[in-house]
Amino acid sequence: MNILFVTHSFPPPDRPLDNVGGMQRVAFELDAALRRQVARGDASFSYETRALVSSWRWVHVKVVPFLFGTWRLLARQIRRRDVDVVVFSSMVTAALAVPLSGLLRKHGVATAAIVHGQDVTKPVRAWQGLVSRVFEAVDVVMPVSGATGEACVERGLPPEKVAVVHNGVDLDRFNAVLDRLAARGTRISADRARLNESSAESTDASPLLLCSVGRQVKRKGFAWFIRNVMPALPPHVHYWLGGDGPEHDDIQAAIRETGLEARVRLLGRLDEDELIDLYRCSDLFIMPNIPVPGDMEGFGIVMLEAGLSGLPTVAARLEGIREVITPGENGYFVESGDAAGFADRISALDADRSALADLSERTVGHVRSTFGWDAVAGNYLAVLSRVSNH
Repeated sequence: MNILFVTHSFPPPDRPLDNVGGMQRVAFELDAALRRQVARGDASFSYETRALVSSWRWVHVKVVPFLFGTWRLLARQIRRRDVDVVVFSSMVTAALAVPLSGLLRKHGVATAAIVHGQDVTKPVRAWQGLVSRVFEAVDVVMPVSGATGEACVERGLPPEKVAVVHNGVDLDRFNAVLDRLAARGTRISADRARLNESSAESTDASPLLLCSVGRQVKRKGFAWFIRNVMPALPPHVHYWLGGDGPEHDDIQAAIRETGLEARVRLLGRLDEDELIDLYRCSDLFIMPNIPVPGDMEGFGIVMLEAGLSGLPTVAARLEGIREVITPGENGYFVESGDAAGFADRISALDADRSALADLSERTVGHVRSTFGWDAVAGNYLAVLSRVSNH
């Protein structure tokens, strides 16, 4: 089976955080996992990548010429039968299956599209028209969660074309970072140390540090959490957020309105060392998502990254998040919008730090055994092998 992977989501190799997000992480780490399998001598498939390598800032400029060049390349490879299966990393690149559909069918080349959530649900009429045409053109759609799969079926995808493959996490991704952090921490660990010292001097309860990481958009629920949950938590509970985005001003307004400047910190964009340092310095990861029409949470890779660092999640039971958390193993659910439920769950874990430590240990084991990329890549290969044999 000859596989060609087409993605517009690769960051520059020397600047990995210049193009980062759930979609980008899936493309980059799936590619790495498939290359590892080839390197280990797996002869069941050959593998090639066609990727747009760019910072996020320039993707929108470069993507059109990239797609045009890829269309020409694919047409040549299809005619020569150099490829058996074309895998598109998102609905953006899967759009190529529409103009190539006749050629693909003529030469018996299968197509598969990975879909993440917003790339399907984006509420723009022209885009939804394209989504329908892509669904007709490809042979299989691989949503990253059942919730994303349901959104596809709602938009006309035949259920028999759905093959859910959950996201994964690179189990070795943090090793080099942890080695660096062992020698020298970042501003995050320095600030956590000062937080602990100030608490000890004032004989207050030991601080409980909550954190969230992600693009600051409305569906993430960060401003909602600050306004509705943080005021109900005791003064020794702090909340630090990594990332930026269009909701930044509203989040700042929520901090001012609640008078929580001393307990809620906006860390801005984090480099890799700072991100991992935040995970290892925090006590709980918070995923307080709220429903926003047309903007769903397809999966939530950050919960896996946090979990790999021993950080359990308290999450809204919503959309693709439902498939990441196994209650009691790597975190707990609260109904979306239930401020009292979030406060009660966090307070219970705060009150029993021994139980929280046990949950942290279970979280690492659960993520490693369930969501490692090598296992997830095997799930992708099983779907692709079935499609290529049709």
